[in-house]
Amino acid sequence: MRKIININRKWAFTKQADCVPEAMPKKWDFVNLPHTWNGIDGQDGENDYYRGECWYAKELDKEDFPDAERYYIEFKGANSSADCYVNGKKIAHHDGGYSTWRADITDCISDKTLIAVSVDNSPNETVYPQMADFTFYGGLYRDVNIIAVSDSHFDLDYYGGPGIAVTPRIIGNDAKVNIESFLTNAKSNQELLFRVFDMNGEEIASVKQSADKCSAEIEIKNVHLWNGRKDPYLYRAEALLLDGENILDNVSSDFGCRTFEIDPEKGFILNGKEYPLRGVSRHQDRWGIGNALLAEHHEEDIELICELGATTIRLAHYQHDQYFYDLCDQKGLVIWAEIPYISKHMPTARENTISQMKELVTQNYNHPSIVVWGLSNEITMNGSDDDLLENHRILNDLVHEMDKTRLTTIAVVSMCDINNEYIQIPDVVSYNHYFGWYGGDTSMNGPWLDTFHKQFPNIPIGMSEYGCEALNWHTSNPVQGDYTEEYQAYYHEELIKQLFTRKYIWATHVWNMFDFGADARNEGGENGQNHKGLVTFDRKYKKDSFYAYKAWLSDEPFVHICSKRYVDRVEDETIVKVYSNQNEVELFANGESVGKQSREDHFFTFKVKNSGTTHLKAVSGDCTDESVIRKVDKFNESYRLKEKGAILNWFDITEVEGFFSLNDKMGDILKTPQGAELFKGMLSSLASGGAEASGFEVNESMMKMMEGFTVLRLTSLMSTAGVKFTKEQLLQINSQLNKIPKP
Repeated sequence: MRKIININRKWAFTKQADCVPEAMPKKWDFVNLPHTWNGIDGQDGENDYYRGECWYAKELDKEDFPDAERYYIEFKGANSSADCYVNGKKIAHHDGGYSTWRADITDCISDKTLIAVSVDNSPNETVYPQMADFTFYGGLYRDVNIIAVSDSHFDLDYYGGPGIAVTPRIIGNDAKVNIESFLTNAKSNQELLFRVFDMNGEEIASVKQSADKCSAEIEIKNVHLWNGRKDPYLYRAEALLLDGENILDNVSSDFGCRTFEIDPEKGFILNGKEYPLRGVSRHQDRWGIGNALLAEHHEEDIELICELGATTIRLAHYQHDQYFYDLCDQKGLVIWAEIPYISKHMPTARENTISQMKELVTQNYNHPSIVVWGLSNEITMNGSDDDLLENHRILNDLVHEMDKTRLTTIAVVSMCDINNEYIQIPDVVSYNHYFGWYGGDTSMNGPWLDTFHKQFPNIPIGMSEYGCEALNWHTSNPVQGDYTEEYQAYYHEELIKQLFTRKYIWATHVWNMFDFGADARNEGGENGQNHKGLVTFDRKYKKDSFYAYKAWLSDEPFVHICSKRYVDRVEDETIVKVYSNQNEVELFANGESVGKQSREDHFFTFKVKNSGTTHLKAVSGDCTDESVIRKVDKFNESYRLKEKGAILNWFDITEVEGFFSLNDKMGDILKTPQGAELFKGMLSSLASGGAEASGFEVNESMMKMMEGFTVLRLTSLMSTAGVKFTKEQLLQINSQLNKIPKP
């Protein structure tokens, strides 16, 4: 029988070593796995986190190994390249930081067995990812195990797979389940026993046959379908390798029986019924611990996503922990799984995209939650060429060869022309759009999708990313780019109404469910993070936008008063927003009813007199929520963003009533002759200057999106493209704008 021994405890760790240790190091630090060396410096901004080679070492005694004929070491995640040595001998190299890999160490074991692992997250033009808006945490950040097996065993060598592949086919009310096993060193006298169990653990079917026949088909009568969040029913397949009555090896896998299709008009269809995919994307890291997660972290994440009411998750931008895919199976979430082929196409790294895709599909084939394999994300950010197109065709063909039951997709950067050839390669397409945050206006999102759908009616289109950033900043007059919780809530209200009412959109994924580490970011007043999450990085606070989605997606009755952290307010009459999935809400101020409202869009708005201290209570049936507001004479400056390192903050800019300023949108200013003349040179320098070199393809779509930026935000963007402005230059531009009247 197979035995799995976890060896996470007490590894020696150092950043200083430059060669394989000959003995167990005594002066290195000791850590328990999972571990990353970037849990702090990968989340504090300035893009200066340590990227390099580090070493781990662990010594095992002979008695630590159970009796067996073969021994493998298994790494569930080593980011991003790793070399494994046993007693000084190099036994394996692996490129790709997000997948399982193993190595046979049998011949290297001795009375004292020293395991040394070099892990390296240095820049590397042959391994993805290298350019992306998240931190590439280094380390042995998932479990490490010893797997003890007989000489004849289920495969442990092929791309980290489970040794068994389960493929159900639904035929009427029944299912035909093909169970394929992969064997190493099988003998002619050995047998295979395949068994299927229901969710209660009762055996419902079995087949025994010679080991030279590695697959079997088992019929399930009156099959119980895996039906998403409504009923995520799972069966379990088990395969045993037998020598007479002796069990040599055993593997098992949960699986689900379901059908699905993605229709360009009706969207996602599960088991023959329309099943809208409305959900979120998820990064795996956490505040203070990076990607070195424990089981309880994964469990908390899945519970929060389920509370939201999501039916789908895009697991971006890499393979996630197997335990999280298991949780998605168990909870009924429909999953988009992808490799980290992202942002920057590297001709030198094609083989790595292929190996990472083989690992993703092989290791995750049995998960019923997964319906699409993601080929790439925003890969045309620097434009497209023949090598990029060929890489995608290779990946697309590879996936279809490995898995004939699922579809392929891509996440397309917003400015990519919809006529680009690579959009025709996968089965379905999704776009990453940030109209209303990075540029453009919130109202542009739905019409853009309508345009695509009209031009390509046979290509299913979705929204793979959309969102905006919010921290603990507040205002009664939210505007694009202010990083307030109020603007994020407004943004998502608008996007929900546009996206959820268009049935043809096959899936929508908010970017992001949680704030996450992005050490290159220095914005929003808290550097080192992307703050587009509906929940904070530490999972302690659900932003108002979380409840906007809960109001539309969840069946759990609730009522939520927005802006609870925005207590001090200067206006005599203030707006109080309430979210609820109930049809009617009544708001009370100091015990007196402000009014009762019915809203189909679940977003309720009340005008409340602001005097002294006001205790608010929202009521809908048995659901209640409370908050407090307080009248103040002067705006509380702790609510206002003061961006670290900014040349100018928006509130430092002189505004003249009836005239333009740096805080106005470029598109509005360009509509005037004086404004067009003023900015003609700036826009041409961006289009012909160094923008492409910084990772942006400046085309017609990009220029149109820029019209939605305020001048201040656009100049900040231009600085990343090498076009720098001083404080004096910006104030001079503002002075000129103050002389141009608004129409």
